Amino acid sequence: MTDSTPSKKHEDASDALPFAAPCKDLQASAPIRWIKLGWQDLRKAPVQSLGYGAIILMMSYLLAFLAVTLGNFVVLLALLSGFVFLGPLIAMAFYDTSLQLQNGRKPTLAHSLRNSWRHIGNQMVFALILMIVFLVWARAASLIHVFFPALTSPDMAQLALFLVIGTLVGSLFAAFVFCISAFSLPMIMDRDADMVTAAVTSFNAVLRNKAAMAVWVLLIVGAVGAGIATGFFGLAVTLPLIGHATWHAYQETIDSSAWPRHKE
Repeated sequence: MTDSTPSKKHEDASDALPFAAPCKDLQASAPIRWIKLGWQDLRKAPVQSLGYGAIILMMSYLLAFLAVTLGNFVVLLALLSGFVFLGPLIAMAFYDTSLQLQNGRKPTLAHSLRNSWRHIGNQMVFALILMIVFLVWARAASLIHVFFPALTSPDMAQLALFLVIGTLVGSLFAAFVFCISAFSLPMIMDRDADMVTAAVTSFNAVLRNKAAMAVWVLLIVGAVGAGIATGFFGLAVTLPLIGHATWHAYQETIDSSAWPRHKE
């Protein structure tokens, strides 16, 4: 009887949790503040931040090299799958670095890797969602191509229509991925919540703060674009910056106090 009481209390506490964490209303200028805070974290922990950024850079170069060398769709799909599964693990390292700084600790690689690994289950669920979206996205692109076959002579009107429809469809998939990922992984890092709860929380927060999220998307695209423009080398700086800024975006936007923090 005594052994079952704590278990029942835990179940009651879990049942009392809301389906999604509430979010705050943001001003459109909020993302600029997140970037500034992210830059401060990068400057406080340059070795850790740029080290993780270098790992992403090497993975990007490796993927690009294999894409050019192999040119096989099945192989490239397998490589992309691996990249998608490793991506969230690396992103969690940025969040953990910011979390350690927030708690007044000196960030360490061992702590980041350990804390990232403990959430591997939720990360795999998230990566699986991304892969499903990618496969559906690729299928949709193929279907669009079927309705716009190659023409024997240039037809600018047809080409323009093809590009517009393809961009709109791609934007819908990209918007969905952004909605579920904007705040979900930082919440998983910070609180004892499942991936579904975190994804729903993120989706709701994005929809309720459209102006701020539009600015946030522009800043992310600008940072990634600047990194690519430097031959991918800039990504070693811009991606850690976005990672740290995302942590501060979560801290400012999501009220996850109803969920317990992870034990060290």
